[in-house]
Amino acid sequence: MINLTLFKIEITKSSGFSSYRIGLLLVFLLTGCAPPIGISKVTPVESYQIATTTPLSKVGTLSNKTKSVLHRYNLLEVYDLNSQQALLDLNKIALTDDRRDVLFALAEISYAYGESLSPDSSEGVSGQSARNVYLQSAVYAYLYLLGDSKDPAPSPYDSRFREACEIYNRALGLAFQQTEGESLKIVAGIRWLPSGSINISLVTNDFRWKMNAFEAFYPADAYDIYGFTVRNNTPGLGLPIIGITHKSNEDPYGGSLPITAFLRVNGSLRELKSGQASAKLELYSAYDNNEVTVNGQHIPLQTDTTVPLAYRLNDSELWKAGLKNFLYDSHFKNHVLLNQPYQPGLIPVVMVHGTGSSPVWWAEMVNTLRNDPIIRSHYQFWFYEYASSALILKSAEDLRDTLTDKVKQLDPQSKDPAMNQMVVIGHSQGGLLTNLTAVDSGNKLWESISNQPFETFDANPKMKSIIKWAIFFNHLPFVKRVIYISTPHRGSFLSKDWVRNMTRSFVMMPSDLINAGFEKFDELSGQFKLPESTHGKLPTSADSMSSDNPILKALIDLPLAPGIKANSIVAVLPDQDIKTGNDGVVEYSSAHIDNVESEYIVRTGHSAQGHPLAIEEVRRILLNNINQE
Repeated sequence: MINLTLFKIEITKSSGFSSYRIGLLLVFLLTGCAPPIGISKVTPVESYQIATTTPLSKVGTLSNKTKSVLHRYNLLEVYDLNSQQALLDLNKIALTDDRRDVLFALAEISYAYGESLSPDSSEGVSGQSARNVYLQSAVYAYLYLLGDSKDPAPSPYDSRFREACEIYNRALGLAFQQTEGESLKIVAGIRWLPSGSINISLVTNDFRWKMNAFEAFYPADAYDIYGFTVRNNTPGLGLPIIGITHKSNEDPYGGSLPITAFLRVNGSLRELKSGQASAKLELYSAYDNNEVTVNGQHIPLQTDTTVPLAYRLNDSELWKAGLKNFLYDSHFKNHVLLNQPYQPGLIPVVMVHGTGSSPVWWAEMVNTLRNDPIIRSHYQFWFYEYASSALILKSAEDLRDTLTDKVKQLDPQSKDPAMNQMVVIGHSQGGLLTNLTAVDSGNKLWESISNQPFETFDANPKMKSIIKWAIFFNHLPFVKRVIYISTPHRGSFLSKDWVRNMTRSFVMMPSDLINAGFEKFDELSGQFKLPESTHGKLPTSADSMSSDNPILKALIDLPLAPGIKANSIVAVLPDQDIKTGNDGVVEYSSAHIDNVESEYIVRTGHSAQGHPLAIEEVRRILLNNINQE
């Protein structure tokens, strides 16, 4: 037996023996064999969790690095009893001790303290609201990463550097969150923090959109995604934001744009305490390859371009729009949709959807292509939305007119060379429309359906004018490359008589054709060399894609206009021979054409525009296109 009374007498005589050490020794003596300091075996997963435990990974928990700072100043017990008091005490110490690790600890403690407050806590001058405590956390993180100090800048290999970046980014979102709801309140003004006050100004000099175009802002990190293969985000500093724009004639569905907010802090902790500190909340478009410069350092901005796109596409009505436009196109107006503002110097890539489809079916391709920094810095993506039940010649005429009007609207003085390098990509029926932007018809299309000169064609003036503009045309001078995907150049084997008859029974005639008297088309059919199956009936896009359509046969022989290049992506189902196979809708023999720069076979079904290998081929073509400019 050990005489604890004698032991107590001896240790009280020893100078410098702390109560902490006495406690450890007593524990050791009482347990008999377990030492007060030691190790225990953990798994690799547990080891990583221990090393990476922070307020971001576990609410209310501090990292070991921050605990060591609190221990240094004998504040660990204070923090356990009153985290707010420990925060104030450590901030007071930091006014004279400018070591960076103190700033990191302040950032982490502030974030953890903010988690303990309710979101609607009071905004008083004391700054004790969750929003202002989170803002203080972001300011501390900024000063740790980029502020002046006798200590060297933090190493990117230091776990504190990476955590400080995350604290800065996420605390910004919580600092500007509305007191009610999930949206952000992006405003300027004085903010009262527990450690002082800071005057924030809103800077939009490099922001390509007007603030009044937006109806709401949401933090991108507040959402997960589904449906997309990858989530495209770039690492850096800043808060990724979803900017929701108002509906307009240019964007009838409203927009959802990727933005990054960066808070630039000017001033030290002493200036923050005295109310002399300021900050600039800078907004940037994530479509640009943006970075900011702070004290001569180039700081990349964190971006997320997938979440805003997924947010906008999280609407069942958008996915139904293609079929609705196909069936009820009498009330539909064709559009070129820009889901990013026009930017001079970037080549437009126009995507044309297929039958019964809509622009949303390009989402996977656009999401992937935008992740390539070279693509992003050279191209902008436009989408053509149209009623896909109309005759292809009529839809193609509308495409040419709509693109021409858009180019004149955006570049009226023809100052943008990139506008004259346009790339048009079409899927299925959209590929046929795409082809009709790149060829000159001459008399060949008319001669394929009539033996008489057009001048002697007998029809009412409105109808004759519509036919003339649809069948006699020239290529678009600003189109320089076309890409066909699963395109039925020689027709689709699914366009059988019963399919075409059923289509006619469902679709509504476009209003301009009704006004021109096209419901009496059967009275004119005797003047045309058309298949018997179309006699006395108003043709639709299904008739246009029939293999016995004489116009489709004539189009095959029309060469591309000089200066225009073409590429083809052909889908063939995996279990079929390429030469005799099909994609479920279009046979290889129909999709294959000569005189293209390249033909790429992808083993998939008809909707090849979303297949990763088809997307990679489009990326290759676009990169090659840059080198050929």
